[in-house]
Amino acid sequence: MFGNWIKTSILMAGIVALFGVIGGLIGGQQGMLIALLFGGGMNLWAYWFSDKMVLRMYKAREVDASTSPYLYNMVRELAGRAELPMPKVYLIDEAQPNAFATGRNPEHAAVAATTGIIRMLSERELRGVMAHELAHVKHRDILISTISASVAGAISALAQFGMFFGGRGEDRPNPIVSIIIMILAPIAGMLIQMAISRTREFGADKGGAEISGDPAALADALAKIDAYARGIPMHTADEHPETAQMMIMNPLSGGGLKGLFSTHPATEERIARLRAMR
Repeated sequence: MFGNWIKTSILMAGIVALFGVIGGLIGGQQGMLIALLFGGGMNLWAYWFSDKMVLRMYKAREVDASTSPYLYNMVRELAGRAELPMPKVYLIDEAQPNAFATGRNPEHAAVAATTGIIRMLSERELRGVMAHELAHVKHRDILISTISASVAGAISALAQFGMFFGGRGEDRPNPIVSIIIMILAPIAGMLIQMAISRTREFGADKGGAEISGDPAALADALAKIDAYARGIPMHTADEHPETAQMMIMNPLSGGGLKGLFSTHPATEERIARLRAMR
């Protein structure tokens, strides 16, 4: 928990510094001041609202015991076993089997699952997946994960800032702005790689297995998700690759720069560790 707060603080300080440096390159002292204010405001916004932004991005709809009793009651039972407050529960109308957790703390958490994962997995396997997501909540991984996604996405706003502040007209674009645009995606990817440790997935797998009491169920679920997810694209994730690290399985269909946003360890190793727990 303390380590995640340190990582979050470093990430927030880093984004303010990055905005300031690039703002200074584009617009001098005035540009730096505007960029620093923008970066500080972005941090405040990310802390309070980034979870809502991600849920809205995926067109997630909140459900309850009357609209989706199967999923809601499952999460409620698992949250009780984990001694966690009941999180909000969301459904995402996507064919790809996947799930994620978001929020700034266990008291303001949400878990989301795609309709594809509910159709594909057995009840036992789905319990393993939702227990994994609740383990992220219990370990307080969700704050750094959600803020990383929103901050990495916000870096692209630097391009818009540069176009607005440093442009020279359609015929003579500012060369600094052009360079910034070219390096935005790698910077965003590297920020996520530095902020998000791949070991957190192993920790959530272990914690989820302990919450559900069935390590083999999560292992079976991961094997099934890995087999099917690669052939079913998730267009929202492809358009916003910075959110990929939030999912239980990497949802990205392409390589190239998108590979920078992959923070998931090998599925085979995750499965092997779970099976060893038995």
